[in-house]
Amino acid sequence: MNFFVKLILNAAVILLCSYLLPGVHVGGFVDAFLLAVVLAILNAILKPILVILTIPVTILTLGLFLIVINAGVLLLAANIVQGTHIDGFWWAVLFGFIMWLLNGILYKLAGADEA
Repeated sequence: MNFFVKLILNAAVILLCSYLLPGVHVGGFVDAFLLAVVLAILNAILKPILVILTIPVTILTLGLFLIVINAGVLLLAANIVQGTHIDGFWWAVLFGFIMWLLNGILYKLAGADEA
C-alpha cells in the first residue's frame, strides 16, 4: 500500500479516536493528517532509539515499558502539532491502543498485507 494512503488512513483513525475519546482533541482533518505525519517521523527516528536505550527496563517489565514509550511519543507528537492535545498519560495509552486496533482493521480491509 502506498505510504500516502497509509497516512490518510492513519489520519482518519486519529480523527475517529478524537471523537470517541473525550481526552483526545484534534481540530480537524488537516491537524489529524499533520499528527499522522509527525507520528510517522517520530516512530521512524525517535522510537527505535528509545527502545534500544530502555532495553533493561523493558526486559524487567516484560515488555510493558513499550506502552510507556508509545504513550510518550504520542504526547510528544500532540505537543508538536498545533491544534491537537491529549489530556494526560492514560488518555495517550488508550489513544495508542485504539489507534493500533483500528489501523490494523483498516489496513487489513484495504489490503495492506498484500504485496
